[in-house]
Order: sequence, then structure tokens, then C-alpha cells
Amino acid sequence: MELAVDCANQPTSEQERFELLRQVIQEYDRKESNLIQILHMAQAIFDYLPDSVLQFIGEEMDLSMSHINGVVSFYSYFATQPKGRHSIQVCLGTACYVRGGKKVLDALKETLGIDISQTTSDQRFSLEVKRCIGACSLAPAVSIDNVVHKRVNPNKLQEILSKYE
Repeated sequence: MELAVDCANQPTSEQERFELLRQVIQEYDRKESNLIQILHMAQAIFDYLPDSVLQFIGEEMDLSMSHINGVVSFYSYFATQPKGRHSIQVCLGTACYVRGGKKVLDALKETLGIDISQTTSDQRFSLEVKRCIGACSLAPAVSIDNVVHKRVNPNKLQEILSKYE
């Protein structure tokens, strides 16, 4: 595949982004078997997959929205909502869960006023759950922008979040 999406030099207008996506779909021969690759490229172009992008892909590839939504919802990599400037990942692997990871997640949801896979209204934070972030000895662990915070408890959250203002 010769076509590459240069994330540093993104098209600026919505029309240019859709035209680039049309080129991607053409490069992948509009084949249903290439849908996942096309969705990855679409997300690189638009930063997430809004309904308008999914509808465009469906029309260009002659695929139903239910089929496309099924693929998008199955894979956790795809985002249908804009991401915040800071990505919070709460580990709920066994060690983190046993040591209070669920309490940390609940406190974050309450503090931020969002649920899992949502973004705060000011676009500052997105909240995700991971099954393991590889920091079991530091449990419960929370990763923000790939920086792991160890032995987190609900009382430490305000202090941690204030570092990302």
C-alpha cells in the first residue's frame, strides 16, 4: 500500500479530509475485507470516527451502517467521540482491582463527571479502562498520557489531576 497518512501535515478543511479518505478507500479497492484498515486510516485523518465519517465510508463501500458500527464497536481502538487532551487509563487487572482500582475508577467518574469511553465537556480528559497496564507491583495504577501513577487512591486524584491543567 503506497498511500500514507502524514499526521503532521493533516488536511485542514473537512472537504480535504473527506477527499483524502475517498483516496484511501479507493487504494483499498473498496473491499469489505479492508474495512478495518480503512477505519484505522479514517481515524488517523479525523482523530476519531464521527457518524458523518462512518456514513461516508458506508456510502463509498456500499456497506450498511449496522455492519460498520458492529466493527467499530467491537474493537476498542476505534473512538467515536473526540478524545481529550489527556488520556486517563485506569487499570482493572487483577492486582489493581483487588487493591482498589474500581474505587479509583468510580472516584474519577464522579470527579470528572464522565463515564468510561467519554470525554469531559472541556475536552481536557478522556477516561478508559485497561485490563492491565503492566504495573502490578504498583497497584492500583492509573496511566495519564502514558505516565504511570502508582498506588493511587481516591484521595490522591485531585493532586494527580492538577498536574494536567
